[in-house]
Amino acid sequence: MDFELSSRSRDYLQRLGTFMDQHVYPNEERYYRELEAGNRWEDPALLGELQQKARAARLWNLFLPDSPHGAGLSNLEYAPLCELMGRVRWAPEVFNCAAPDTGNMETLERYGTPEQKKEWLEPLLEGRIRSAFAMTEPRVASSDATNIESSIVRDRDSYLINGRKWCTSGAGNPRCRLLIFMGKTDPQAPKYLQQSMILVPRDAPGISILRHLPVFGFDDAPHGHMEIEFRDVRVPLANLLLGEGRGFEIAQGRLGPGRIHHAMRLIGVAERALEKMCRRVKARVAFGRPIAEQTVTLERVAESRIRIEQARLLVYKAAWLMDTVGNKAARSEIAAIKIAAADTACQVIDWAIQAHGAAGLCEDFQLANSYAQARSIRLADGPDEVHRNQIGRLELQKYT
Repeated sequence: MDFELSSRSRDYLQRLGTFMDQHVYPNEERYYRELEAGNRWEDPALLGELQQKARAARLWNLFLPDSPHGAGLSNLEYAPLCELMGRVRWAPEVFNCAAPDTGNMETLERYGTPEQKKEWLEPLLEGRIRSAFAMTEPRVASSDATNIESSIVRDRDSYLINGRKWCTSGAGNPRCRLLIFMGKTDPQAPKYLQQSMILVPRDAPGISILRHLPVFGFDDAPHGHMEIEFRDVRVPLANLLLGEGRGFEIAQGRLGPGRIHHAMRLIGVAERALEKMCRRVKARVAFGRPIAEQTVTLERVAESRIRIEQARLLVYKAAWLMDTVGNKAARSEIAAIKIAAADTACQVIDWAIQAHGAAGLCEDFQLANSYAQARSIRLADGPDEVHRNQIGRLELQKYT
């Protein structure tokens, strides 16, 4: 395994770092000021300004390996860039590299027809629209995707869609124009051939946003996590992805890159939290000496560094395997990083909050929101328990 950065990746990393230093970090407070001053469900003007600068700097659509639409980077080459963007919650949007759009664009690139790509992928790649992924349901245990009850029923020259979805991230943004919906086309088919995915325009009649779902009290506007009802929503037959009964096949292809992107960003979140913790403890005095000199602080700083380095190397290994042997062969490592990165970020952020005292609980240092973000990833794209079961089964197969 060789994790040395390629010259191409180093070039992007240098240019991306310069952009973050010049345009993103100095504007963190402005972003939230604009968000609070206007309609919270509309993008702050700052975002559009920075997106124009990012496009001009050729720092746009850096993901999408093996595609002419991306930057031509492998998963391993993209990993440090994704980590750097993850240091600021909204930074990936500046470069059109934010979830769930990245996963949805990869889905369309890999499984979409030429007509579907022209209608939906092109405007997503240009950043003119955003999208959401409607899979999880409130009435069933969605950790087992075979439980999904929403229906996709053929009716002559179209499909009728019915069901209720929730935690549909990104659906709160007014620029969200596309929902990729997973439902059952044949409840009588074999277990993993019952589900299909279909492209649903956000403004199709019969779609109702019932409420937004705060995460630990944060509404995550203008992104949001929505509960949505689909009632007799009619879409053309041509909107079906790949074919009836192939929803699980698409989901597995989509979730591999999605999980590794989450892990990459969380390494950046953990690094930023450690940085804030170190600055805080060096600047504060308690019981006659800097907090940084307290043994418990030194232990937590050291343990944070150890955990971050371990998680990063595991991310790099998973990315390298995805590039060299494919997502299926790397499924154990992909599952492992999804757990390890979120667990690491949660613990490091928790220690950073403790080091900041009461200031860590408010949003002066963005630590509470970072914790909510990291904690939610332990459920998003499959809960930890599901991934641990998969890792355990794959490990035991070695001894059959």
